[in-house]
Amino acid sequence: MLDGKSLLLIVLGFAAIGAIAALFWQRWQFRQTMNRLLHMLDSAIEGNFKEESYDESLYSAVENKMRDYLSATEVSNRSIAVEKDEIKQLIADISHQTKTPIANLLLYGQLLAEQELPEESRRFIGEMNKQGEKLNFLIAALVKLSRLETGILAVHPEQHNIQRMLEEVAAQFHPEVQRKNIQLQVDPTKEQAIFDPKWTAEAIANLVDNAIKYTPSGGKIQITVYAYELFCRIDIADTGIGFSESEQAKIFTRFYRSAKVAQVEGLGIGLYITRQIIAAQNGYMKVSSTPGQGSVFSVFLPRSS
Repeated sequence: MLDGKSLLLIVLGFAAIGAIAALFWQRWQFRQTMNRLLHMLDSAIEGNFKEESYDESLYSAVENKMRDYLSATEVSNRSIAVEKDEIKQLIADISHQTKTPIANLLLYGQLLAEQELPEESRRFIGEMNKQGEKLNFLIAALVKLSRLETGILAVHPEQHNIQRMLEEVAAQFHPEVQRKNIQLQVDPTKEQAIFDPKWTAEAIANLVDNAIKYTPSGGKIQITVYAYELFCRIDIADTGIGFSESEQAKIFTRFYRSAKVAQVEGLGIGLYITRQIIAAQNGYMKVSSTPGQGSVFSVFLPRSS
């Protein structure tokens, strides 16, 4: 017959075994829950998440919360995809529907300009053609901007020589700088960076075009490349009119134009598009300027992907 002490030891032993078993059960249950959570996250990342039913245990409450969140995210992603397709179709429609009427307006304006008309009529036709070209440029810029923002137009950055791209940009402005008597200099460089040549050339061209617009006759525009560990910096420096520090945060916004350049042709969208292009390639931009002394726009492009 067991005495009281032995019975107590047996009870304590069973209690210890039960506690250990409970601990192992909880750890197993926790591990199973974590494995299911990982499975749900992997499915969501791969884009094939499906709702499943779970019990209402303490651990499964976390699973249910995660399931609800991932389900909502999946619905949101599908909605975004549908909206992007609709925007893509809308942009295509706008581009298609406006291209022919604008081209016809410009053509008729050119035909009228070839006729013998009074001087005042010729002046009106010239202004009509000018506004038609402006409208054509605006619609093209807006379509391009919308495609960039929605990811419809994608950049394809790869390693390229910077010098070649800069020389091609400078060459397209050769007639303009000669007409305005401005010196445009591209300092030689052997550096390479990761960028999309077509889109980056357009971004740099926007900066050079702005520099030409706001640099008076006899001024200078200098393009210089500096290499760092992670980035290459392309400086477009001019001796133009410059702008105040308070305007530096505004110039990259859509349609912003300083009051002191209102008389100069422009839409105020070029710098915004430029920053979007550079940001899409994991780059960034900086600007420094002093009124009356010129500006320096710096484009940073990654050196490795």
